[in-house]
Amino acid sequence: MSRNKNKYGNFNRFPDKKVEGYEAYEGWDAVRKKLMEASGCQVTAAEFYPGVDREEIIRELSEMGMLMLDAESCCISDAAYHELTGRFLTDDRVFGIMNTLNLTDIYDADKIKNMQKDIARATAEGRQILVYGVGASLVAGDCRLVYFDMPRWEIQCRFKNGLSNWKTDNAGEDKLRKFKQGFFVEWRIADRFKKSLLERIDWAVDTVISQKPKMVSGDGFRRGLTLLTEEPFRLVPYYAPEVWGGQWMKEVCGLDPEAENYAWSFDGVPEENSVFLTFGDIRMEFPSINVVFFRPKELLGNRVHARFGDEFPIRFDFLDTVGGQNLSLQVHPLTEYIQNTFGMHYTQDESYYILDCEENTVVYLGLKEGTDREAMLSELKAAQEDGLEFDAEKYVNKWPAAKHDHFLIPAGTIHCSGKDTMVLEISATPYIFTFKLWDWGRLGLDGKPRPVHIAHGENVIQWDRTTQWVKENLINHFCELEKADGYEEVRTGLHEREFIETRRYTLAAPHTFTGDDSVSMCNVVDGAGAIISSPDGAFLPYEVHYAETLIIPASVEAFVITPLEGECMILRATIR
Repeated sequence: MSRNKNKYGNFNRFPDKKVEGYEAYEGWDAVRKKLMEASGCQVTAAEFYPGVDREEIIRELSEMGMLMLDAESCCISDAAYHELTGRFLTDDRVFGIMNTLNLTDIYDADKIKNMQKDIARATAEGRQILVYGVGASLVAGDCRLVYFDMPRWEIQCRFKNGLSNWKTDNAGEDKLRKFKQGFFVEWRIADRFKKSLLERIDWAVDTVISQKPKMVSGDGFRRGLTLLTEEPFRLVPYYAPEVWGGQWMKEVCGLDPEAENYAWSFDGVPEENSVFLTFGDIRMEFPSINVVFFRPKELLGNRVHARFGDEFPIRFDFLDTVGGQNLSLQVHPLTEYIQNTFGMHYTQDESYYILDCEENTVVYLGLKEGTDREAMLSELKAAQEDGLEFDAEKYVNKWPAAKHDHFLIPAGTIHCSGKDTMVLEISATPYIFTFKLWDWGRLGLDGKPRPVHIAHGENVIQWDRTTQWVKENLINHFCELEKADGYEEVRTGLHEREFIETRRYTLAAPHTFTGDDSVSMCNVVDGAGAIISSPDGAFLPYEVHYAETLIIPASVEAFVITPLEGECMILRATIR
């Protein structure tokens, strides 16, 4: 197949799912009007996800003339909160420990009782009451529930622009430390509570665009989530720059050509991404993790759900170094290390599928034969502490990389992509757990040294993964499974230590596939695209294009892939 860059121009940055039979409302006037019309209950809980614009929501809802009660005044003090959560944050700039707290641990039972007495008195007087904030429904009890939601990626952007963490005065704090507090503490607590509310939400509100809320009934919201567990769908991709970032995605994904670079594209990370649900002519944006929380078994499959619960275990993203620089030299923790050190129950095994590249590109992978462990660690530490240059090529293999190569990277294997490479990274979901060993002496975009974690890395590097072993086990470990007229199926990985399996299909004609009781994450790695359809009409045909990532729920027991133009190539990841 030919090189795809510059060729198709059909990448869809705004994929949505249309939900029939429900009406959405846009703008504060419309939201207030509908809430006033649909009262039917004296007490309303305006539940906030941490990170929504609290001041805007309170200001706008106060115009409804209800008695306003701040649920967060029932919390323990900020000092007590930080004492409770501090043990999960550590002094590290990046890594904390997965917390085990629930929202009830943050609230004072006596304060809740007192506010509930206030609510009862106001109710007896015939007043309309609105309880607002994180935990509003915990305080308000049996009431009408309006949920104000926000995807994590938008929260991260707001952190960068000065948003503080919940119950924390840290507007000027390092964005990595803000993200750490969100990731290890507040989002976990909020998500545990959100799961208990999904079935009882009366109104769901998209708060992504400032001063432009969009609201739909709870039934419409749940219908949209249900559709996404019954049909193929895409997440809303987002993009981020970094010091090593490249130029490939600008053209292929239709991004701002004036931007300095784009390093990452997240087109398949349900924990971070969002989904678009369109009701009539109003498109709403919700966290895609809601889909996983709402119907995990239908989305993931029975056996995958049994193993991972309501966590989505596969992640697809892009790493663009075309016209950029090498990634940092890095390693990921072994399973027991991530369990014992960070409280995460599975680790970040991954792989690099070379979607595209320039000539003479390389991937750094595994150690050279005879590597002296102590000498290498000594030189890494000297590079970190004294600013000396680390000679990566003295210790780490450089392998030539070409389009459609697949490099497997089980945890504990030293690796990084070289410059001028477009990587489709396929990995398990704990994506934050990367131990940088050497970053080529660079500063980050914020002008600060990028975090390096040699102390963690030296505990997990697998020193026996050297040249010959890597060659035999991790590079283009392809196995042809079937070849027929207009169809080829090749297993491309992953390594036996990794729970993800990848297969690449080359199609010149329609072909029918089975779901195999696992969610599938797919990417069109060559060709203009494909149509995904149901052999029995269970869902409408879905069109996916070059470089786009697609999720096919496990509940889709069979599906047909038809190439758009001539021939296409699809990479599919499932759970073994």
